[in-house]
Amino acid sequence: MTIERYLRGIAGSFALVSVLLAHYHSPYWLIFTGFVGANLLQSAFTNWCPMITILKKLGVESQA
Repeated sequence: MTIERYLRGIAGSFALVSVLLAHYHSPYWLIFTGFVGANLLQSAFTNWCPMITILKKLGVESQA
């Protein structure tokens, strides 16, 4: 898998898990969901995402 696919999987997993935690545990978990969404939005404008930096350091290859 490539960085791009890992990133989508991680972001989707974080969002789903935090929504489930908000439903079953505490609505404060929706703050984490908002953080994931805000991070995705800022990466669309700046072309930089902290998770991509982490994945590159772990040796995951990019599609480009």
